[in-house]
Amino acid sequence: MISRKRIKAAVIGVGYLGRFHAQKYAALEDAELVGVVDADPLRAEAVAKEVGTKAFRNYGELLGLVDAVSIATPTEFHHFIGMEFLSRGVHVMMEKPLAADSREAAELVREAERAGVVLQAGHIERFNGAMLALGGAIKDPLYIEAVRTSPYPNRSTDVDVILDVMIHDIDLVLSLAGSEPEHVEATALPVVSRGKADFASARVAFRNGCVAAITASRAARERVRKITVYQPGAIITIDYAAQALYIDRTVPGSGPVATQAAEDVKVEKKDSLLEEIRSFIISVRDGVPPVVSGMDGMRALELAESIREASGSSSVCPGRS
Repeated sequence: MISRKRIKAAVIGVGYLGRFHAQKYAALEDAELVGVVDADPLRAEAVAKEVGTKAFRNYGELLGLVDAVSIATPTEFHHFIGMEFLSRGVHVMMEKPLAADSREAAELVREAERAGVVLQAGHIERFNGAMLALGGAIKDPLYIEAVRTSPYPNRSTDVDVILDVMIHDIDLVLSLAGSEPEHVEATALPVVSRGKADFASARVAFRNGCVAAITASRAARERVRKITVYQPGAIITIDYAAQALYIDRTVPGSGPVATQAAEDVKVEKKDSLLEEIRSFIISVRDGVPPVVSGMDGMRALELAESIREASGSSSVCPGRS
């Protein structure tokens, strides 16, 4: 646990996502953004100037200067850089996916435990306003339908749609189902990318009887971010894009058909990334477990690998075989 009030932090990799990480650290009173690092020195300088910090030439220069780091590099570097900091007692916020595969993820989790530091996985939707408003509304889910689609991103993608897009809902479904996966069926195929799936659909059966259908596409016409949960007496819809929550409860009647009553759920919209990083800083400062642990990130990767295997997808992270 860090005794001083402000946590000295840095961001490694300030491309599309890392730049946002830097902005959020700079906005938090409990954090001091010591610096940023990027493989492109000009980009590092530009982001450092934008947020009022220093650009470092390489991440090794940060060792001894920081309490915590966000790692937002391409996935293939997560394990190596993460181990460098965890082994030296530095807390790590790792962008999703936690690593290139579950083996690397397990090594990160073990090293964090050995060093006694926080390893938080960057599954940002856990901090969505609709998710935070959910409370204990979900009980004994029978069926979960997750749909996450969008047009092809205007940025490079180093992983397939399963690790780029579906991984969000894999983590959410695991947290909502409250059970271990037992059987997986899946389909994945490329649409725009060469050699990487841009569309994937999976059916996951859990040991407690819950079933989840997860669909993800990064080559769709519309942007959709929704999960619908069917459970005894209620249908719960979480709209992550709109940060809205809808609950339709079954009202038994005297006739053969019941009616449904819509429950008005007030949702306070959140800056999900700001809340995610704020939560990380609190975990570091107060010595409390992170909301999304490294173990959660590893479990999401394990299910992602099962989905890949079931779909026959041969796509891998760069540098992996």
